[in-house]
Amino acid sequence: MSADDIVEIFQRVLETDGITADSDFFLLGGDSLLGTRVLSAVARTRGVELSFEDLLDAPTPDALAKKIAGVTR
Repeated sequence: MSADDIVEIFQRVLETDGITADSDFFLLGGDSLLGTRVLSAVARTRGVELSFEDLLDAPTPDALAKKIAGVTR
């Protein structure tokens, strides 16, 4: 899963455009409820189960994509 894929998920969940690979989910207005929607979308798309703490540790599309790549190796 690329950072661009996660950008699309962030845009859909946050209902906003202009998100980049370096945009912080929480600074964009994301919260724990919306975060679970992001994590669910990742699980459906890639079959990778991440915890909410993973999103806290990697709140940008780029960082989250790297975390997913580390899990799927």
